[in-house]
Amino acid sequence: MFQYLVTVSPLGLMYGSAGAFLAPENLVGRSGAKFPPDAATLSGLFFSAKYSSEIRDRFRDNLVIAGPFWAKQDQIDDFYVPIPWHQVVDESDQDQWRIEQHHWKRDKETVTPAYRWQKVSAWNQPLDHTQVSSNPWQYVSFLHPKLKAEERHVVSEDGLFLENAVQLDDECCLVYLATDAIEDGWYRLGGEGHMVEVNSYPIKPDYPIHELLTQKIDRAFALITPGVWGSKALSYRYPKHPEFPREQIKLLTDKAIPYRYRIGQRKTGRGRLGRGRYAVPAGSVYVLKQSLDRTWWEFPEDWFPKEGFSLKHLGCGLCLPVKIAGVE
Repeated sequence: MFQYLVTVSPLGLMYGSAGAFLAPENLVGRSGAKFPPDAATLSGLFFSAKYSSEIRDRFRDNLVIAGPFWAKQDQIDDFYVPIPWHQVVDESDQDQWRIEQHHWKRDKETVTPAYRWQKVSAWNQPLDHTQVSSNPWQYVSFLHPKLKAEERHVVSEDGLFLENAVQLDDECCLVYLATDAIEDGWYRLGGEGHMVEVNSYPIKPDYPIHELLTQKIDRAFALITPGVWGSKALSYRYPKHPEFPREQIKLLTDKAIPYRYRIGQRKTGRGRLGRGRYAVPAGSVYVLKQSLDRTWWEFPEDWFPKEGFSLKHLGCGLCLPVKIAGVE
């Protein structure tokens, strides 16, 4: 069970990963921008910290991290998670998908999602505009100087280049769930080595997330992190396992998203790129014919792909029970 909330507060700007191609609406290379950092990035921070071999061995066998989420600095217990896709909230109205005659239906087709995040305390409740939010960060572009190797002066030719960056609201921080704590302090996070402040807070029994994670899933659940199912070579929309009820699944989702992570080290010291695959995006809603009667924590590890370790250790497909109209 998750025991800690780990908060990450960037110092200034964080660079966004540039995409592989440019488009007319994306002239500065944001086609593959990746923010906030995923659970694999924070997991690497745990292993790169100067801990004893015994602690690292414990991390390797037992560490589970899930995210990313975010929170206001003064309300980290009520952090924001992705809104399930059956809840549709725009600037002035809202609607809900329901199951009717074995199909997804809703009343107000003109309502389009305008918000991506909701407070975890409002889970399974009708949402209003005090409980939802858009991204608390914005992408910015700026000219970055390329300095001479021996002087703090810009090189004479091609000394400036365009850099993509992300600026997080000063009153907000990133939040992750973890089974272990990391020593509070300043760390370099990610491949670009940005300085961030990291703190660990025990999850108390009265925190909303504690209650939700201990509720058994009946017939409907929503992902709050991307879900990767299947084998090493293929990605599926649901676990390909005999214990998972696959008959007549009603899935409400968006297009699949790329899912990559780095694992291990080569002799050169560079990280080795893990196998790329596609994931079901966070917010996706599953309605099953049969009851699961278990929490995410009770999902067997062989429901998840395994490449050296089960992707469950990266919080893959972390989900919470939801209430869907028309589902008894």
